[in-house]
Amino acid sequence: MAENFLLVVGRAMIPKRLRPDLRVHLMKAGYSEVPYNLFGLLFFIAAAISYILFMGFTYPWVREKATSEGVTATLQFGFISFVSFTVIISAMLFLFAVITYFYWNIKIYHRTKDLEVILPDYLTLVSTNLKGGMSFENSLWNAIKPEFGILANEIALVSKRVMTGNDVQDALTEFAMKYESPTLRRTIQLLIGEIEAGGQIVDTIDRVISDMKKTQALKREMAASTITYMIFIGMLVIFICPVLFALSLQLFTITSGFIASMGESLTSGPGGMSFTSGGVDIDDFKVFSILAIGIIGTFSSLIIAIIEKGEIKAGIKYIPMFLVSSLTIYLIAAALFNTVFGGIQFGG
Repeated sequence: MAENFLLVVGRAMIPKRLRPDLRVHLMKAGYSEVPYNLFGLLFFIAAAISYILFMGFTYPWVREKATSEGVTATLQFGFISFVSFTVIISAMLFLFAVITYFYWNIKIYHRTKDLEVILPDYLTLVSTNLKGGMSFENSLWNAIKPEFGILANEIALVSKRVMTGNDVQDALTEFAMKYESPTLRRTIQLLIGEIEAGGQIVDTIDRVISDMKKTQALKREMAASTITYMIFIGMLVIFICPVLFALSLQLFTITSGFIASMGESLTSGPGGMSFTSGGVDIDDFKVFSILAIGIIGTFSSLIIAIIEKGEIKAGIKYIPMFLVSSLTIYLIAAALFNTVFGGIQFGG
């Protein structure tokens, strides 16, 4: 009963014109069906969080705004409450949608890369089976091995569709469309073209295998040649940048103390002059330092991913490591500098 209710709510949240595109996108992430139950659950979670935020923060503010009396106050209070809650729940649903979409894209990326890594080994077995006299369909089926993981499951589905009467070209095309992989799609198109033309499939597969292995070797060579740049960026972000920010914080603290001491001396002097340190606070500088380190660490991880993999999505896994390491070094360096230079006093 609860699952059916979540299913109805989830389907109601997705417009009909978006459902086909959503299903195609989720197929690339490994979902055979659209998880409407998940959408319904996320809606109620967003509603609960929105209610807590509204009652804890927005409701007291709304009551203060409704200062008039009588019917006008009631209408004003109801209108502002309705608009405020609508804005909050809309923002929460948008946030959940962005997080979910981001998660799906990362999952699509990893599925595609995992498939491309094992595709040459699988095609090698297919070529061997063809050279042994098997038909193309039987070669696909007999080349399935447990170590191929996701590719083994996909080829098993292709083989089952072929055995139930579907055309092998259509089954392979549907398989290729489930992945954001130009390499896989070009390979499937070449195979389908050879099947329709009645050409030498074995020769085509061997050439494809050779090209893919050369491409993978070239990518590894390019990544190895840029390892120096990646190490430099990593050291800069994890160690050098936090230490410099910590040193700047300590220098700012010392300078602020010196300026404050000078201001007291000039104020108590004969002329009664005033000397202020400006509007920048030490706590504000700490917040700025942490935000700056976080931004630098995030974008540096993406830059390293582009250098190493050629894909910005590959840098997502580096972000937590860079953030935790750089902020930890910053806090340790700040505490160390404070211990060394914290005894400096001004005035007297």
